[in-house]
Amino acid sequence: MAPVPAPATRSESVADVQATFCATLVDQWVLDGVTHAVVAPGSRSTPMALALANHADVHVHVFHDERSAAFAALGIGLSSAVPAVLLCTSGTAATHFHAAVAEADLSCVPMLVLTADRPPELLHVGAPQTIDQTKLYGHAVRWFHDPGVASALAAGSWRSLARQALSATVGAHPGPVHLNLPFREPLIGIAGDLPVAHLGPLLDEAMALRLDGLAVAMGCERGVIVAGRGVDDPAAVESLAALTGWPILADPRSGCRGLPHSVAAFDAILRHEGFADSHVPDVVVHLGEPPASKVLAHWLAAATGVQVRVHPTRSVIDPAHQITHRVVASVGGFCRSLANELVGAADSNWSRDWICVDRQVRDVFDAQLGQSSGLSEPVVARVVSQFPGRVMVASSMPIRDLEWFGASNQSALVSCNRGANGIDGTIATAIGIAVVEGAPVVVLLGDVAFLHDASSLTALCLRGVDVRIVVVDNDGGGIFSFLAQADVLSDDRFELLFGTPHSTDLVALAAAHGLPARTVDHVEELRAALVEPGPWLVRVPSGRAANVAVHRTLNQAAADAIT
Repeated sequence: MAPVPAPATRSESVADVQATFCATLVDQWVLDGVTHAVVAPGSRSTPMALALANHADVHVHVFHDERSAAFAALGIGLSSAVPAVLLCTSGTAATHFHAAVAEADLSCVPMLVLTADRPPELLHVGAPQTIDQTKLYGHAVRWFHDPGVASALAAGSWRSLARQALSATVGAHPGPVHLNLPFREPLIGIAGDLPVAHLGPLLDEAMALRLDGLAVAMGCERGVIVAGRGVDDPAAVESLAALTGWPILADPRSGCRGLPHSVAAFDAILRHEGFADSHVPDVVVHLGEPPASKVLAHWLAAATGVQVRVHPTRSVIDPAHQITHRVVASVGGFCRSLANELVGAADSNWSRDWICVDRQVRDVFDAQLGQSSGLSEPVVARVVSQFPGRVMVASSMPIRDLEWFGASNQSALVSCNRGANGIDGTIATAIGIAVVEGAPVVVLLGDVAFLHDASSLTALCLRGVDVRIVVVDNDGGGIFSFLAQADVLSDDRFELLFGTPHSTDLVALAAAHGLPARTVDHVEELRAALVEPGPWLVRVPSGRAANVAVHRTLNQAAADAIT
């Protein structure tokens, strides 16, 4: 065990050195563009919490529990591409950050994670609120560092430490960084003069385009462009599609729906085996992250030609092991550079087939969903897709319904935590987005996802953010009713393990947090609610068996139209 340090004089007290250390880190991060901090209350983190609160250019958001705090920080990074500082005290508090850290890792969202810790002399001796926090998040972080208890002798390195942490979180492969910061008591000190800021501007790493002869492959007729989250210039994607004559299979997060070459109903189209088998592409260009559709994923996995993955980070996204070319570049830059190498394609049966069939399926969906006065789950997704602003969607049935049945000319700007595909933290992530954008954010989620994140309702009415929550309530895990388990298991066993009814009054739960809440049953009621300023909650009742039947009816109608 390390020896207990001798008492310091007031001029060089541990408390003052710690206060100066924290103030220096915060000052450097602000100089480099950080503006938001999310704090979960605690004692051991006091020196850093005070440094954040004392800096005039830092907006501090306090959350009562760590999981909500972490997902709010995720939302801030997701919306702004600038990391929020995320702070908690020592012990199990830090473990509740892990789900959001994993999502930030897989979605390449920047995040500065600070966990306060006990000093070395209190480790492994049974001190309260103490666990092993070394590399707590494993390989999910871009960089881990524990600088030890702050020492005035190391003051010259403090700004470099802050810069190194920020560079790791926003570099060519953005993601979370974990600094574990031990503090000794007393925890409240007075910051002295900060080390001089001498570092130059923080520059993003330039990423060169490597087209590797792709222009030759792009000259063939049978190709598709799959657009997901990460598209930064939809117009450039459309230009590339126009030159190649290829359809754009557009995820609702891509911003590409409604473009002339966009195919929004690709999931329903590819459920038609005749069309899917006769339209296997020779070239696939994946832009950004993949859509949620399992039907699309299986179809692409069977394509044996050239498959190109373009992503602005070094993330490896190749679950089918079919990617032949990886390009690290902005999607817009890639599309523009490649378009310069291409000659315009002649009109072809290939492109006409896709656009014609997409039109047929969308006409069917428009007829069956657009004229309904009742609120099935696909209808809810379609209505929400027409919200003229930011929409945060849970990574379960809601993102799939939005992908399958959302309006082809959607106006919503859709976000979803699809890195780890978890349903936790959906509301908190939306709060983080609303904090950055200062504009309304609609949340679409199911009842189970809502209950997972119910703690994020705490103090929501006091935050000054406009978050409008739409909960589809089918009293359990509705997505499991689409799986083989629902057909194979007995009803009792299925309900016990997968249906998992909870019988919670969601409206009453929201009201207990001071949130205006009500149930709606009709389309016009939902449309009217969506234009009301938030925060509020609207519950839409649904039945799991009826929801499966609605989906089957829609997909069968689409198949009939294609045939």
